[in-house]
Amino acid sequence: MGTSTYTYQQLNKRDSSKWTIVQGILAPLQFIAFVTSFVLIMHYLRTGDGYQAANISAIIKIVLLWIITITGMFWEKEIYGKWFLAPEFFWEDFMNAVALFFHNLYFVVLALGWSELDIMKLMMFAYVTYLLNFAQFFYRGLKARKQRMAAFKAGL
Repeated sequence: MGTSTYTYQQLNKRDSSKWTIVQGILAPLQFIAFVTSFVLIMHYLRTGDGYQAANISAIIKIVLLWIITITGMFWEKEIYGKWFLAPEFFWEDFMNAVALFFHNLYFVVLALGWSELDIMKLMMFAYVTYLLNFAQFFYRGLKARKQRMAAFKAGL
C-alpha cells in the first residue's frame, strides 16, 4: 500500500459504507462523553466531591467505547474482510483493545472494592489509552481525507 491509507477499492467501500456513517456519528459522541467524564473525574480528584457523577460518566464512556468497537468491527469486516486485527488496521485495533482492557478494569476494581480515589485514578489512566487510540484514528482520518482529495483531483 505504500503511503496510501486505503487501496482505491477500500476507499470507495469506506466512503459508501453505512458503518462509516455510524462511526462518524459515534466518534464525536464518544469524544464528548470523554471530555465530560474527564472534567467530572478531575473535579472529583481535585475536590473529593461529585463521585457519583464521575462514576456515571465513566460507565457511559465505557458503554460508548464498546458500541463504537462493535460497530467498528462490522466496518472493518466490510472494508478489509476481517472482523478484527486486519493487517491494514492492526495498530488501531491493538490500541483499541488496550483501551478496552483498561476501561473494563473499572468493573473489576469496583468489584474488588478499590477506593473511590483509586478507581478514578484508574479511569484517568484508561482515558490516556483512549486518547492515544483517538489520535491514531484522527490521523488515519486525515490521511484518508487527503487521499480522497488526491483521488478526486486525479479524476478517480
